[in-house]
Amino acid sequence: MLKLENICKYYNPGTVNEMCLFEDYSLSVDKGEFVSIVGSNGSGKTSMLNIICGSIPIDSGKILIEDKDITKTPEFRRAEYIGRVFQNPALGTCPDMTILENMAIADTKGRAFNLKKGTDKKRIEYYRELLQGLGLGLENKLNVKVGSLSGGQRQAMALLMSTMTPIDFLILDEHTAALDPKTADIIMELTDRIIRDKNITALMVTHNLRYAVEYGTRLIMMHEGRNVIDIKGEEKKNLKVEDILLKFNEISIECGN
Repeated sequence: MLKLENICKYYNPGTVNEMCLFEDYSLSVDKGEFVSIVGSNGSGKTSMLNIICGSIPIDSGKILIEDKDITKTPEFRRAEYIGRVFQNPALGTCPDMTILENMAIADTKGRAFNLKKGTDKKRIEYYRELLQGLGLGLENKLNVKVGSLSGGQRQAMALLMSTMTPIDFLILDEHTAALDPKTADIIMELTDRIIRDKNITALMVTHNLRYAVEYGTRLIMMHEGRNVIDIKGEEKKNLKVEDILLKFNEISIECGN
């Protein structure tokens, strides 16, 4: 279980540009939940992911995983049990290294290399099997540099690499936003399959309302650092895109837009 307890976060404190993003914000995510998170720009969606991953510090409050306080745990330590896929496909892979080299690095995350080989024939065949499951033909391009792949292929690799080692949480930060519609659909189907097969707890920020409604077991809408919608179960299954749009319009009117 993931818990954010009474989180407070200010930007530019003590200046004329001081802004309170979160004030006494709390959230609990149960093991195995797939949470879709939507909201307008500046609502706190990506900042919440950064707080969970340790990319930005908080001013007060606690972050707990399985009741263990990780509030002061550095980002690189959290990466041992948190996988993350970014909006930019280039951020999840090393472009000047081959597919094989990228896979080998992801496969050994958190382990010491010492002086032994980074991979062997058995692991290479395992990588081929994993890549074949993507259905993109990458299993036949192990010696091709990742920088020459399309954005969709790189994002599929980033998703696969982020879940190769056992993780507790998968963080998806608008990971389909930079892709064309057809490729985005492929990546979302792959995302859903990996999360289900590995029973991973996942949080996905997206601006695609259809994905937010169709995928996941829970949906949260954020506005000004708070949750204005938080539904799961049968209520989530019966949700329609029009319902979310209606709430967006209400918020827009309240803000004078």
